[in-house]
Amino acid sequence: MILPARLVRWALPALLVLLAVLAVAALMSGDMILSPARTWAGLCGEDSLASTIIWQIRMPRLIVGMLVGAALSSAGLVMQAFFRNNLANPGLLGVSGGGAAGAVVTIAAGWASASLWFLPLGAIVVVLARRGASTERLLLAGVALNALLGAVTSYVLTQYTGLYERNTQILFWLMGGVEDRTWEHVQIALPIIVAAAVLWPLGRQMDLLSLGVPEAQSLGVDTRRLRRHLLVLSTVLTALATAVAGAVGFVGLIVPHILRLLVGPEHRRLVPLTLVGGAAFVLGCDLVGRAAGGLRLGIVTSLVGGPFFLWLLRKLP
Repeated sequence: MILPARLVRWALPALLVLLAVLAVAALMSGDMILSPARTWAGLCGEDSLASTIIWQIRMPRLIVGMLVGAALSSAGLVMQAFFRNNLANPGLLGVSGGGAAGAVVTIAAGWASASLWFLPLGAIVVVLARRGASTERLLLAGVALNALLGAVTSYVLTQYTGLYERNTQILFWLMGGVEDRTWEHVQIALPIIVAAAVLWPLGRQMDLLSLGVPEAQSLGVDTRRLRRHLLVLSTVLTALATAVAGAVGFVGLIVPHILRLLVGPEHRRLVPLTLVGGAAFVLGCDLVGRAAGGLRLGIVTSLVGGPFFLWLLRKLP
């Protein structure tokens, strides 16, 4: 169901407007609901209480949520282009499991209490350590890695049952969420912007890759180099998102797939749309979680993504 060309041109502005509306709603919503006038006063520093709530609590949560959504959705788009399969997602190769396992081990070892920067470091080291697998074996390696890393996470949980505070932190990463985020978490997630900027110009080469490896090579694309870059970008994006928000599922499957159905398969158009759409999707799910009494972000995305995935399976021939 691809939209008419005249509507496709307005897809990005429409998503930007939606993102802006959700961002304002996120700043206004919470235990203490702020009116539009008081929200503006808080942003300008004219209301000390509202300013503290917005700039110290809600703004970091808002920015982290947008960066996480953009990272996971774009990583899903990259994986779908890499495998030429619209059902691929960042967790297919064990990237999400690797990021969660790295963060869990870091927390259990007590390094996270010393510095939050150990979390993305532990996550990225784990996922980059598995980069050397050949393309033909990546899927099987992903299945094995998901099982192995799941066992590592479970082992750590069973060994630290007596340490309530660390177990609580570990469960946070496993359930996924953007609550209690600080400006330090924002700094950790900022490299997502750099990775997204690197991904943006690759849209044309991803379009050629979707034609097939021989066809892309005949058109001058270094497919081996391109696929390596795509794999590294997907790994870094997913690892950073997992490090600051935990394991948030289905974002990398839902957003790229819906946008591809609406605007077509052209990656030059899909890359910016996916970045903005993913940010809007995570903000929307976070708002739903708040309205539902504090449901974690990972729970909401799974409640949305599970039925969506079953719907996709039903549509397949």
